[in-house]
Amino acid sequence: MEIRRATQTDQDDIWRIIHPVISAGDTLAFSPTSSREEMLAYWLAPDKHTYVTTLAGKVVGTFMIKDNQPGLGSHIANAGYLTAPEARGKGVGKAMCEYSLAAAKRLGYRAMQFNIVVKSNEGAVRLWQKLGFKIIGEIPEAFNHRQHGLTNAYIMYRKL
Repeated sequence: MEIRRATQTDQDDIWRIIHPVISAGDTLAFSPTSSREEMLAYWLAPDKHTYVTTLAGKVVGTFMIKDNQPGLGSHIANAGYLTAPEARGKGVGKAMCEYSLAAAKRLGYRAMQFNIVVKSNEGAVRLWQKLGFKIIGEIPEAFNHRQHGLTNAYIMYRKL
């Protein structure tokens, strides 16, 4: 598995990963009808550090790191992770998170915070906890889950 900075030539692969995740409407806050242009503009924006993960030369994951808040809150990182459906269960998410924690520290961040981890996304919650994140809050009905309707979400935090 290799992790590297994303380039403009990765756009098709990144969209191939993003599209089924947002279409499912069960883990990311983006509208399931978000366009390729909207999502790539967001994911590859200049205010983000965007990476891809490859396995046997194929892009199977992508993540980005950004300031959680502007100005006086910019010392806390935020990140988002997406794994291609065919690569789930192969340690891609864990590798991306571990890499992002080290990268965030190198970039000068002091902690990382996830603002909306959907409570029903139990696999992600377990993984983040294994990697040292604590649930520091629960937001009632924060996410409009495509199948379950209004669902609670966690705020998760870890010092670097």
